[in-house]
Amino acid sequence: MQSPLNPSDELPAGKMTERELHAWQESRVKDLWRIFRIMAEFVEGFETLSRLGPCVSVFGSARTQPDHKYYKMGEEVGRLLVKHEYGVITGGGPGIMEAANKGAREAGGVSVGLNIVIPHEQEGNKYVDFDKLINFDFFFVRKVMFVKYAQGFIVLPGGFGTLDEVFESLTLIQTGKSTRFPVVLMGAEYWSGLIDWVKDTVLGANNISPDDPDLFTITDDPAEAVRIIDNFYKEHAMTPNF
Repeated sequence: MQSPLNPSDELPAGKMTERELHAWQESRVKDLWRIFRIMAEFVEGFETLSRLGPCVSVFGSARTQPDHKYYKMGEEVGRLLVKHEYGVITGGGPGIMEAANKGAREAGGVSVGLNIVIPHEQEGNKYVDFDKLINFDFFFVRKVMFVKYAQGFIVLPGGFGTLDEVFESLTLIQTGKSTRFPVVLMGAEYWSGLIDWVKDTVLGANNISPDDPDLFTITDDPAEAVRIIDNFYKEHAMTPNF
């Protein structure tokens, strides 16, 4: 077996300069060590979250200011989740994430932050429990943690990251890679255009099944959002999603 540290006959050496070829080979070595960093993040996440009991992941923009109606909505969601005996998991950053963690902390509940190390969201907000802040370098590991131990998703208005989490969750449920769990979108005005496109264009083109839009619910009422999750678990067992 050829050592991964040696040049490979499969590398397109004829199309690469000597410097490029060397850099390619160096990247292979780094990839081997990266595996251990990835494993370490999975272990830390699993060990921390598996001890917490039922939680709900709350998503939304890191740019939402404290005086915005969606920030206040996020606070109320966090408070009500705790009152209904759920912990709150967020991305650990500012904006909506901070709001949900704040609501959870003020209600005396579990407040978790899964922070991603990037320039615009590098430190956990002050409302995350100090022993429940986990910093991730790898987005895909962090995404697994959001889903595996969450009994539901509550999604407030946000950007690309928020959209990524919405469609990731719906894809996992749709394909059976995850057990079914409730997905609640909050901020009907914000989501209405996207939902119309999903129903009219995506479903209209037969790219999803007729019952796929039923995988999520829309409401502007924090109490209703939590009630949707409660009602779901009157009929389903609370277990890790995969």
